[in-house]
Amino acid sequence: MAQEISPATRTFAEGLNGDSLKKILIIRFSSIGDIVLTTPVIRCVKEQVPEAEVHFCTKAAFRNIIASNPYVDKVFCLETSLKDLLRQLQAENYDLVLDLHNNLRTRILKTRLGRPSRSFDKLNYRKWLLVKFKIDQMPDVHIVDRYLATAAALAVTNDGRGLDYFIPEKDKVDLSTLPASHHNGYYAIAIGAQHYTKRLPVDRLIELCEKINGPIVLLGGKEDAAVARMIEMYFTSEPYFSSESPRPTHRTVIYDACGKYNLNGSASLVRQAQAVFSHDTGLMHIAAAFQKKIYSIWGNTVPAFGMYPYTQDFEVLEVKNLYCRPCSKIGYSKCPERHFRCMREIKFDFQLPVLDQSASSL
Repeated sequence: MAQEISPATRTFAEGLNGDSLKKILIIRFSSIGDIVLTTPVIRCVKEQVPEAEVHFCTKAAFRNIIASNPYVDKVFCLETSLKDLLRQLQAENYDLVLDLHNNLRTRILKTRLGRPSRSFDKLNYRKWLLVKFKIDQMPDVHIVDRYLATAAALAVTNDGRGLDYFIPEKDKVDLSTLPASHHNGYYAIAIGAQHYTKRLPVDRLIELCEKINGPIVLLGGKEDAAVARMIEMYFTSEPYFSSESPRPTHRTVIYDACGKYNLNGSASLVRQAQAVFSHDTGLMHIAAAFQKKIYSIWGNTVPAFGMYPYTQDFEVLEVKNLYCRPCSKIGYSKCPERHFRCMREIKFDFQLPVLDQSASSL
């Protein structure tokens, strides 16, 4: 979808001598999902701006998300000192800076660099209206297209190819290393999220696994290991293997991958899954990059913020028209209303795609 270029933006581009925009810095410090959502901007700038040299700036913790991206010529990382990062960036003499984060630190960087720049509009006032008063003035535009609008000065258009995620060969997971029960296909559940109010409680995760009733890979970090262990134990303990019922009453077989792989390894397992269940978190966007069937689970946040899966094949699982949703644009450590209905009352009403034994691929 082409971006409309306003007269002011056209004047801005002409003031930069149009075709001289060669060296471009894109900034997005965090987090996993937000960085993955910037990948269409990276690709479109690299491919559509003649002779473009594209640099990307992020936090050191997220370097690996971008490091293998063939459309990025150089990666700069914020380690501990903004001053050290600024010194590195000043040496590059950029023609244009695209700020896709737009926070205090990125504004400091842009000011100190003194180079032409364009900044992503975070629409914070509209988000505040939606959270505080449930007044929805958010545009019906995905955040990816809002990111791309920041590059309108470059006459960049959406190429329609979606998100990118590139897995280094060394991090690809061979399914033969998983239990035999998962060699012929599985469903993935990303059980984690940064905030409690964006995560299903463990009993509801168990209920979801029962509904899936097939081989499941649980994905998450080390911080999710305790919950994953409880889920795994539920399906391997009594009464499922009792003397009265020597065979399990379910076909649900859990493989707990939480904390066992780095992000690229988890991405590899997402890529090889038949379908992916995920909260509003980074692995959901990685699944979208691989065009997987996604069941997107929403608690205190809402798709209206514009960060739903950037793909055609997804279903939203949420409690609509709940008076307290959204209660935050980010999340809380506990439900402010104490009932947690946004996660407690989600109906798991979905039809799973049948496992395709030939679908798995590294």
